[in-house]
Amino acid sequence: MQRIYISVCLIGILIWSSGCDLKGQPDAATGDKLRVVATIGMITDVVKNVGGTRVEVTGMVAPGVDPHFYNPTPKDVQRLGSAHIIFYNGLYLEAKMTDILAKMSEDTLTVAVTDAVDRRLLLTPAEFEGLYDPHVWFDVKLWMQTVGKIRDALSEFDADNTALYRSNAERYLTELKELDAYVKSQVERVPSEQRVLVTAHDCFNYFGEAYGFEVRGLQGVSTATEVGIADVQELATFIAERRISAIFVESSVSSRSLEAVKAAVKSKGFDVKIGGVLFTDAMGNEGTPEGTYIWMTRYNINTIVHALIGESEL
Repeated sequence: MQRIYISVCLIGILIWSSGCDLKGQPDAATGDKLRVVATIGMITDVVKNVGGTRVEVTGMVAPGVDPHFYNPTPKDVQRLGSAHIIFYNGLYLEAKMTDILAKMSEDTLTVAVTDAVDRRLLLTPAEFEGLYDPHVWFDVKLWMQTVGKIRDALSEFDADNTALYRSNAERYLTELKELDAYVKSQVERVPSEQRVLVTAHDCFNYFGEAYGFEVRGLQGVSTATEVGIADVQELATFIAERRISAIFVESSVSSRSLEAVKAAVKSKGFDVKIGGVLFTDAMGNEGTPEGTYIWMTRYNINTIVHALIGESEL
């Protein structure tokens, strides 16, 4: 309790001191930019595309880091406190940041990008007790709805550059439409009976709904879900009985549990391969193709398709 108290006090001090910074309208004529903080890489990338050279965006959750467990550092809190706008996913993805984001919203424009998504299209896993599945970026069409939310928030704060944000958003939405068509074309290469995606945690449900895949995860929708021997054996039995050729590890989740599944499948007389590493709750390193949403999505679908149909190279 004492440790929690100290942490809360530290955060309060940092928020207060950061709030003392001037956060008025940045002057484009002098080269000032909107200071934007985004939680996950997928949001950071949308902001970069829509904001262009007008924004300076900082992502909080680094590549390979699980946002379900991420605790903001004192440096993160300082960045949040000096930001003009904060973007986060919402839907309880950033579970450990909830209190800080709520506090920041008192003085800073703080936007949950998934507020733009039609609630009728959101999934409600039983394990989440009434909460929505937050992994909407795996359905490209659903993720496109967040672009308008980000465009409108930037325009609200910086009305003089509304035309720029609208133009950038329109261009990016065209690219996302092309991405959605590419994913569908790749899926068509996989025979319908082979369209089964097994991963470390159950984050691909939107992908399954959108592109016609049966999806199974060893853990639940949140990586906080505990995995037991019975879970490993149940999934191994499913894989062996269905003769699924490949399963996939994730860049932000330990591969140990799926290695245990692979061994359990072998003990049942069937050999399943690890089909590759997928980017799920975090994108690739900045500066790499997989460090952008479009190329991360292309990489994922290429990896899935090649492994399931038995092609050896991407």
